[in-house]
Formats: sequence, C-alpha cells, structure tokens
Amino acid sequence: MDVWRTINELRSLEKGVVVVTVAARRGSVPSETGAKAVVTEAGLVAGTLGGGKVEARAIVEALAMLDGGISCALHTWNLQRDIGMTCGGEMTLLFECVPAQSDWHIVIFGAGHVSQALVRLLATLRCRIDVVDERDNWLRRLPELENVSRHRFDKFEQGAALVRPNSQVVSITKGHSSDRPVLRDVLCGIPEVAFLGVIGSAAKRAVLVRELAADGIAPALLEKLVCPLGLPIGGNDPAEIAVSVAAQLLDRRGRHC
Repeated sequence: MDVWRTINELRSLEKGVVVVTVAARRGSVPSETGAKAVVTEAGLVAGTLGGGKVEARAIVEALAMLDGGISCALHTWNLQRDIGMTCGGEMTLLFECVPAQSDWHIVIFGAGHVSQALVRLLATLRCRIDVVDERDNWLRRLPELENVSRHRFDKFEQGAALVRPNSQVVSITKGHSSDRPVLRDVLCGIPEVAFLGVIGSAAKRAVLVRELAADGIAPALLEKLVCPLGLPIGGNDPAEIAVSVAAQLLDRRGRHC
C-alpha cells in the first residue's frame, strides 16, 4: 500500500499518525535508507522497517509520541546493544507526528446574514465547519467548500448530535427561542464542549442563564456560556461581527491547544 496515500486517508479521518523513516544505516540492518512505516494508535498500518525487534521497538516509540504530544524525534540504535538483535548494524530513525487534517471543529447553528459572512471567513482557515439550520433557502446560500458541511434539521437543536468535546459551538439562530434549546442540548449532551457562544447582549445572557438553570443545567456549566459573542471590535455590520467572532474563536482555540 502507498504510504503517502495511507497518511492522507488517515488524516482525512481525523487520525493522528507517526511516520517513521530510516534516516541512516550502518552495517547489517534489515531495511534500506528511506524506508517508512506508518503507525496509528492501532499500531503499524502501512510500510515496514524490516520487521522484527527493531520494528516492534519503533512502534512502541511511535505510540508513546501519540500519547505524549511529542512532534518529532530522532533515535539512533545499535541493533545488538539497544534492540537485542544479532545484527551488528546501526539504524537512525526519524519519528514525525503528523496531526489529523483538522482538529479544529466549529459548529454554527443558524445560516443567516452573520453566519453567511462568518462561514466564508472561517473557511479560509484550517478548520472543519458544520452549519445547522431549519431553512433550506439559507443553507443553499452557503458556499460549496471542502471544509463546510450543511445540515438541514426540522429543529435547530437536533444538530447537537454533531458536537464533540473539542468542538467550538456558536448559536446564531433566528432568535432567543431557538437559541435556548440548542444551548440546553449541547450542555446536556456534551458538557465538556470547548466553546459555547451565543449572539446577543449581556441582558440576553442573564435571561438564558436563568432559563437554562430552570432546565436543570448546573451553575458550573452555565459559566461556559459566552454572550455577547465576539470580541469587542468593529460595528454591527454582519461582516464586522463575523470578524469579531472569528477572532474570538481563534483566541479560544489558542488557549486550548
């Protein structure tokens, strides 16, 4: 199997991989310089370093990198002394952690004027965007881009199924009555959500907090609610609001890397 094709396929599936490359060799070793192996949390999925104990040791090192967040490492092993093989050679292996294609996931509830501008802006960045709305006509206005997915539901809150713990969520629906069930279902289903914002004023936030508390949402979870949404920059034009929201999402993403 083509190693590079495998890497691309795994990244598109949001799986981190470690690519191990034979950077140098000396003496009797089981592989050629440039040979590659691809390791995921499931183990070796493509390529080979020649098999045997050195490959097994490389897989252990690669798995440790996936767990430990190390992005790059270089190891030189004497196969007899360090690995326990009868070969008397030496191998230098380069370990490179290749992140998933995009682990920045944004779910936008509502496809109205502000969202139209926001999606177009965010789509230029390395992120994946899911947009939820009840209205086909607004969803159809969104650009057809590789990292943008449109979802039509009978009720906005049904889109909460798209949210994961690392997602950033913004609710820009038709109004307060449709924002509330979205926020309720996200907080109930994914309490560890990375970011949860809703467009509106401080007064709207106070009302939402009171209502969501009546829905049974714990006070600690209500602290997650960001409203007003966006940094305090620009004016009320949809494009300027979009810039302020995108800037806030970038800022919060940086804090959670």
